[in-house]
Amino acid sequence: MKNYAQVYVEHSIEAAKTYCAAFGAEITFEIKNSSGTAYEHCELSVGGESFLAICEAIHPCDVPFLRRTNWETMTFNVCEMGSEQSVQRAFDVLREGGAVIEPIHEVPWSKCCATILDRYGVRWWISL
Repeated sequence: MKNYAQVYVEHSIEAAKTYCAAFGAEITFEIKNSSGTAYEHCELSVGGESFLAICEAIHPCDVPFLRRTNWETMTFNVCEMGSEQSVQRAFDVLREGGAVIEPIHEVPWSKCCATILDRYGVRWWISL
């Protein structure tokens, strides 16, 4: 059995490019809408392993409202990133247009971690 998350966001094509840049991912499967402007379904992989699916939000929610009230209800944890440079790269990419909740720091269970709410309204905890 495998399990990986799917996010529903506005600007899904841009989001896929952002997540590829942040995590060194590649698009391994994609279906765009008839106008070619958004993903009906897109799958990203890292190192040959499924990582994240992305879909355009059909009825986009009020992202500013959610950022103020509900962002803490779900976090995507990306750990064992391999190097502090990998964490820094993801941090730099994800914080553009987003909000840093916790900057890169050390905690008892991780030498290098951070929490970011990206510009698409997705909360990430990234770590070595």
